[in-house]
Amino acid sequence: MPITIIIDIINALYFIFPAYCANAAPVIFGRGAPIDAGKKFLDGKPILGSHKTFRGFFVGLAVGTFVGFVQYIFLQSNDFLKEALQFQFSISLGFMLSLGALVGDLIESFFKRRLGLRPGSSLPIADQLDFVVVALLFSLPVSPPPLLIVLIIIVITPPIHLLTNFLGNLLRKRKLFLSVSAHE
Repeated sequence: MPITIIIDIINALYFIFPAYCANAAPVIFGRGAPIDAGKKFLDGKPILGSHKTFRGFFVGLAVGTFVGFVQYIFLQSNDFLKEALQFQFSISLGFMLSLGALVGDLIESFFKRRLGLRPGSSLPIADQLDFVVVALLFSLPVSPPPLLIVLIIIVITPPIHLLTNFLGNLLRKRKLFLSVSAHE
């Protein structure tokens, strides 16, 4: 693999990492009061569902923004990375990517409820790309990524998302097994 492709992939991952973290945080730190307050839409179905909570949203926003802050600080002390990046990275970019990722996930939840899908159920492709597409849109006013970076993000996100979900399920099963074994 030529070095330029590797640099492009690193650029793509560096750019989208706050959105990845913001999207994952509600799964770990969510729960609490649902954003839609249990209200129903005109079709009688939940607006977003019980899994979309204020706590999850704000923790996701804080985690993603913090990751963007850490990336920005790291970037300031790394001349090689500064020269290799094909975009301007800033704390506000980390915030906008995080906010976009969470809004994208809420939009997808709204449509999943319209389709009659339960919270946590799968909607292939949309589950992997909803947060990324909206995060990329939210990044445009702050630091538009080059088209190649956008394409790489769209191509690498579905396998990364599936892998992290697989690993998360393995860890949950292991934790459940260990807690059951400890009580025997």
